Amino acid sequence: MELIDSHAHLDAGQFASDLPQVLERALQKGLRYIVTVGTDLLSSIRAIELAARYHFVYASIGVHPHHADKVREADLKKLKDLARQPKVVAIGETGLDYYRNYSPRPAQQKLFRDLINMAKEVGLPLIIHQRHAQEELTAIMDEERGWEMGGVMHCFSGSEEYARQCLEKGFYLSFAGNITFPKATLLRRIIRETPMERILVETDSPYLAPLPYRGKRNEPSYVEIVAEKIAELKGLPVEQCGKMVTDNLQRVFKLG
Repeated sequence: MELIDSHAHLDAGQFASDLPQVLERALQKGLRYIVTVGTDLLSSIRAIELAARYHFVYASIGVHPHHADKVREADLKKLKDLARQPKVVAIGETGLDYYRNYSPRPAQQKLFRDLINMAKEVGLPLIIHQRHAQEELTAIMDEERGWEMGGVMHCFSGSEEYARQCLEKGFYLSFAGNITFPKATLLRRIIRETPMERILVETDSPYLAPLPYRGKRNEPSYVEIVAEKIAELKGLPVEQCGKMVTDNLQRVFKLG
């Protein structure tokens, strides 16, 4: 079966002792692509290094909104230089997080605008993080014309109406292990309503492990559980679901 993990954090400390074994398990599950995603300058550099080391790993570079107040102009310049490395496929993750508010909202907004414009300059799609900030994120994307770059709403969370808006703007929705949680009825309804041609799967590993691993370290091989749940919701064979999400990832990130 073909599969992908559109969003992982392979540089995380939780993988420091056994990353080669983690990636071997992913290959055994049929993963053709893993996108390892930067959350600040250092993790973006590490993502590129991992992409250079493993043929099926690709990198996205960016700064998570949690770290927005720590970003300097020199960091943005370095990120723009890194964006031109051959296995960098996206800018992100970037966006707004008004749930945790670890960085002041004005700093999040400025950084988000900066990274949207970086994506436009280097010609790459966006990987977007959004929590409790639907209206403001949409407004900034409209003002900066960020939708034109295409991309992914990572670990989609939001209303059915917001899902429709993102799809109408040409974005893909990526779903993670939380769709297996008992209370995730809204997410499962959104999946049923979303065209298969616009769905991606991810782990967000080492975080957000699906059932039955909830509360433990997540890893890319567990994306099979996410694909199985989506296949069930769509009434498809899991092999067909895996092939479709692989095709979708190739399309949005211009791979293959």
